[in-house]
Parts: sequence; structure tokens; C-alpha cells
Amino acid sequence: MKLLFYPLHQASGVNLNDGRITTFNLNRLMVLKTEPLENFTLIKSCYLSCKILPGTAFLLEGMQFPEHGSFVTIFLLWTGDDGEKGDPGEEGKLGKVGHMGPKGVKGELGDVGDQGNIGKTGPIGKKGDKGEKGLPGIPGGKGKAGTVCDCGRYRKVVGQLDISVARLKTSMKFVKNVIAGIRETEEKFYYLVQEEKSYRESLTHCRARGGMLAMPKDEAANTLLADYVSKSGFFRVFIGVNDLEREGQYVFTDNTPLQNYSNWKEGEPSDPYGHEDCVEMLSSGRWNDTECHLTMYFVCEFIKKKK
Repeated sequence: MKLLFYPLHQASGVNLNDGRITTFNLNRLMVLKTEPLENFTLIKSCYLSCKILPGTAFLLEGMQFPEHGSFVTIFLLWTGDDGEKGDPGEEGKLGKVGHMGPKGVKGELGDVGDQGNIGKTGPIGKKGDKGEKGLPGIPGGKGKAGTVCDCGRYRKVVGQLDISVARLKTSMKFVKNVIAGIRETEEKFYYLVQEEKSYRESLTHCRARGGMLAMPKDEAANTLLADYVSKSGFFRVFIGVNDLEREGQYVFTDNTPLQNYSNWKEGEPSDPYGHEDCVEMLSSGRWNDTECHLTMYFVCEFIKKKK
């Protein structure tokens, strides 16, 4: 591509009167180049901001010379021989991030994940309805005929038996309290089970024997249990208090709330990681929340039957 530009202050111009574009120097009156006008597209009033294409003549500014006709200053552009191909340029900068594309097609269903952890134990259900009365048993065989009672001579024996039974009751109470390790109040028996079990296993153990995990609902019961644990030589035991149903709301195992009595250790319950949902009693009588999967000794309570 070749470009000729003859600025006005050098007194150069072109002649358009004869159908050709003739460039020449006005000072020397020399024709520099002549090209047929039909080879160009003439654009009037075009300044330096115009887009330059091959075969285009740009009319910039006109001048009048009486002896030579009209003259204008123009650009002349025509095609020359093809030059050699240049070296590849450097890689340009990354463009701007485009707009977010449309939502993709939903992928295939993934593989089934591992089984999750076991959830918290649900609340204890209500006592079920009484079952239907069973069918009558087969009548027993006829007993042997009794003998005539000579009650007079047995009265003394019966009286001696009553004395012996009273002595046995006293002895049994001693056995329960000292040898067997059972403690009691007017309404309940307490038994410290020396088998390490988790909280859930402790609940099941006590219920299977007709009792429940011990629930110290007043200062007297709590003091009795603390003395029981301490004198047995143990440091801690499970008791019947938890917040398994609702985090932070502790209840006894019979679902009654801790409204009238509790004996928490200072700073407890804390449960910093949300896993301490069961309660242990320390030998000092203070309570502490702990994890339910731990195993330790525990105390069952049994309600005394009314005579």
C-alpha cells in the first residue's frame, strides 16, 4: 500500500479538470504522478479522521489558481506490491469476563451416601393400655382330704414364728443396707448397679427390673445418693436426668421438668459441642452433663409397694 500526501503549505496540488487526478509541485510545475480519476472514489470534505481504503481520494481543502484551474490538497492511496508477511504479534491481554451463561442441564443422580449417625433417643412413650384378661386355666386336680385341726397346740408355734419373722425383717434390712448396698427412704429403694453401661443401656436395665434411673428431686434424695456413691468408693454415676428431647431443656426420665430442684456443678451444664445430653452425679453430689455413649455405673430407684 502506498500513500501520497501533499500538504498545502508546500504548494502541491492535483488537477481534477480533465478527468484524471494529477499530482504535481506548483513551484516547479512538475507532474509527480497521474492516475485516471475513475480508479478512485472521491470523498469531499473529509479530514484526517476518515477511514483510508485502497483506491480512495480524499478531498481536504480547495485552492484557486487562475492560470492552472482549481487545485485541492488530497490523499492518494493505491495498491502496491504485496510485502513479506510480518512476524506474529505478541499475545493480547485477556478480554473481559463475559456474561454468566444459562443454567446447565441437571446432572445424573449420585451414589447413595454412607449411613448417618444415630439420632437422639426419643421421649419415653406413655404407659400402654391394660391387656385383655387371659383365658381360664385348666382346673387343678382334687386335693387330699385335710385333717382335723388341733389349733390349741399350734398357737404357741405361730407366736414364735411371728417373733422369728420380725427378727428376719430386721436382719433383711441390715442385709439390704450394709451387705447388698441398697439404700431406702420411706417411699423408694435405691440400688447402685456396679456394671459399666451407657446411658441408654442403664435406662433399659432399670426398667427391665421394674424401676427407673434414680431421680433426685429434692435435697434429701440427692444427699442420700451422694453419700451412697461416695461410701461405695466411686467417683461418678449416671442419674435419670437428660435433655435428649430438646437441647438445653433438662428433664427427669419420667419427663417432669427440673422446676423445684437441681444441683449442678459450677459452670454446668456447658455442652460446648452439643454432644453432652445426659447427666452424671459426682461423689460430691454435684451434677454434670456428659456424653450418653460413655459407660459407667448407675443407680436405679424402685417405688415401694403399698401394704
